[in-house]
Amino acid sequence: MNLFSLLERTARQWPDGGAVYLGDERVQTWASLRHRSLVLAGALSAFGPAGSRVAVASENAPAYLELMFGTWAAGGAVVPLNYKLHAKEMAQIVEDADAAVVFASPALAPALQAALPSPWRGRIVVTGTPGYESLFQGEPAAVAATDPQSLAWLFYTSGTTGRSKGAMLSHRSLMSMTLGHLADVETIDETCSQIHAAPMSHGSGLYIPAYVARGARQVVPASQGFDPAEFLALCDSHPGCGAFLAPTMVQRLRLAAQASGHLPAQLRTIVYGGGPMYVEELRKSLAVFGQVFVQIYGQGESPMTITWVRREDHASGDEAILGSVGVARTGVEVRVIGEDGADVPPGEIGEIIVRGDVVMAGYWNNASGTAEALRDGWLHTGDMGSLDPRGYLTLRDRSKDVVISGGSNIYPREVEEALLTHTGVAEVSVVGQADEEWGEVVVAFIVVAPGEDVTPQALDAHCLDRIARFKRPKRYLFLDALPKNSYGKVLKRQLREQLAAGGTR
Repeated sequence: MNLFSLLERTARQWPDGGAVYLGDERVQTWASLRHRSLVLAGALSAFGPAGSRVAVASENAPAYLELMFGTWAAGGAVVPLNYKLHAKEMAQIVEDADAAVVFASPALAPALQAALPSPWRGRIVVTGTPGYESLFQGEPAAVAATDPQSLAWLFYTSGTTGRSKGAMLSHRSLMSMTLGHLADVETIDETCSQIHAAPMSHGSGLYIPAYVARGARQVVPASQGFDPAEFLALCDSHPGCGAFLAPTMVQRLRLAAQASGHLPAQLRTIVYGGGPMYVEELRKSLAVFGQVFVQIYGQGESPMTITWVRREDHASGDEAILGSVGVARTGVEVRVIGEDGADVPPGEIGEIIVRGDVVMAGYWNNASGTAEALRDGWLHTGDMGSLDPRGYLTLRDRSKDVVISGGSNIYPREVEEALLTHTGVAEVSVVGQADEEWGEVVVAFIVVAPGEDVTPQALDAHCLDRIARFKRPKRYLFLDALPKNSYGKVLKRQLREQLAAGGTR
């Protein structure tokens, strides 16, 4: 089993069909995408043997398709890098994955080049340059023989210790995800389109195999990201449009549509996930766009596939359903357990655990992390939730204290580690605060070191030199001391209560 087979079949069935678009411009047919992917597969042998990791650092771009399928045809694994990360964070992932080659966009390449150690500086290929195009001058390679359990996608998700963990997803995992999408979420055919407004390094990219399997065109916005007005216009230009969007993107799209009066003519499906969608916002969006919504709940360790809220469920008006993350997906088992490992009764809160072919094989070079996450054949998500008697799962809390802002996961420990390297910071604790626009924003509580004078501006600059811009706190609040229990553990619940009460300076 090799995911390249999805492109192979589609290219034979619709060779001249439009495969990849940049805005309204067609840049690849299925036949040309297949050809370029196979030629690239041959060129990749110069960087490393089958099984090598191929890192991609890029904004959304048409090249993502040929890089993905070319890597799979060569028997390699794609390592997608979040283009919002700091170059130093990207470099850490490249090193940990021991990537054979890094494909970087012109905008990201210079900073990444400077951040990488010398062994990797000669392994960067800048997309869209003559050097990149020279890789497509050879003959098409034969598709590598691939075991279903071979690594296909090495997805790095931030860890609570501040060190990223690489979730190992096999061809079987991603094929299970793809089949589950086609079985549950959308009916897709060659008259459909996928608009890549969300990052192709994450959710939007993981839906590429399902759309390719059905011959549906891939549309990359000319802006290479999410612009609500552009998205609405693309839904007029392309047929049967679907997209994966974070809840904050859905809200921005609704506000843009209401302000302009522009309702997208050919919007078919919006799959949303990656953060909390508040019921009130969902009702407003349904009123504007109609019954086009499907919700998914998943993790990098079980990509895009744990539970779902069906399109039909959104029409129910049932607040309990609209506030949930739905029922178990096809091919996935979901349980909620207590501290003793036994299932809790319906309605009671416990940890969510899942199993199925979609679940990762483990964390790359991280035996302790793997042992903690995968126990007795089940993935322990670290998320807390409850199941109702009908099987609908509702998320209640996140035991890992993750802050989800604009659909991106931000782990407080990473931000705390960065802030603690400032000489003026004696102690720090980071929490999330609810925000109408972003879902949540990062707030840092700071205890200033004796004799120091620290400003929010100085802390902002300090963070921007160490972590990605989207991870930095939106607010800095200064305390004389952090609230702690008798064991010295910071009581984050009290900090959140202070935020709610406004009792900070």
